[in-house]
Amino acid sequence: MSGIPIVVGYSLRESLRRRVFLVVLVLTVVFLGLYALGAKEAFDVVERRFAEGLVPVDERELVGATMFGLSMFGTLFLGAVLAAFLTLSAVRGDAERGLLQPLVVRPIGRSTLLLGRFVGAAAVCGAYVALVYAGALLITWQVGDWMPDRIVGPALQLAGATAVIAALSLLGSVFLSATANGIAVFMLFGAGLVAGLLGQIGEGLDSKTLVDVAETASWVLPFEALYQDGLDAITADSSGFTEAALTLGPFGGAQAAGALLWPWTLGYLALVGAAALGAFARKDL
Repeated sequence: MSGIPIVVGYSLRESLRRRVFLVVLVLTVVFLGLYALGAKEAFDVVERRFAEGLVPVDERELVGATMFGLSMFGTLFLGAVLAAFLTLSAVRGDAERGLLQPLVVRPIGRSTLLLGRFVGAAAVCGAYVALVYAGALLITWQVGDWMPDRIVGPALQLAGATAVIAALSLLGSVFLSATANGIAVFMLFGAGLVAGLLGQIGEGLDSKTLVDVAETASWVLPFEALYQDGLDAITADSSGFTEAALTLGPFGGAQAAGALLWPWTLGYLALVGAAALGAFARKDL
């Protein structure tokens, strides 16, 4: 285990050399700039169009929750991009370039290498989404004077979601080339989001089948369950007409996952890690 910090440092230096962080930084600045512009315009329009007391809806809560939910989606997407780029070539890609073989000899070994790559990617992605989340939170507070009902929980859930994506990407890197693994990871990411949309449609149509499919998919891909639970938490204290309006909105499919979500996520990471280690141990480099 003493080799894990060495592997973490190696993976971070390699990402710096490939300018991964530079690309993500540029995307982040663009995203937060667009979010600030959109949030300010949304709050300004609502203040102009909703006279106080005319409708039984807290328009500030409605706009704030909708815009901040959008920022959480953007944060998760950027975190998924970072997680994929940090891990998609961790095994097969580096092996094909001749970079992996010198690292898996003793005393580091294969299990230490894989665990170090995961710890490095999960730590970087977790810190990254927490910072972007905090930035979007400050923007929403400044331009709209609105804060979510829960602050810390959703940030931790976004960090957990990127850790799951990093683990899946590492597992894929054992079998697939960097390009194929990147495509697979983003297709899985898209499948999770589609499952969430199916849940919204199922709720609107009162279709138990669609709701059950969405719930099953969110547990098979727990990054989606973490994201949905985080969305639910930002408006946990809403009630009355405001709650009904939020339910009808673009993020109305948000669902509280319950107390089993985090234990299942940790168990899921353990299962994916065991599968990756088992496959890597048998792989001929």
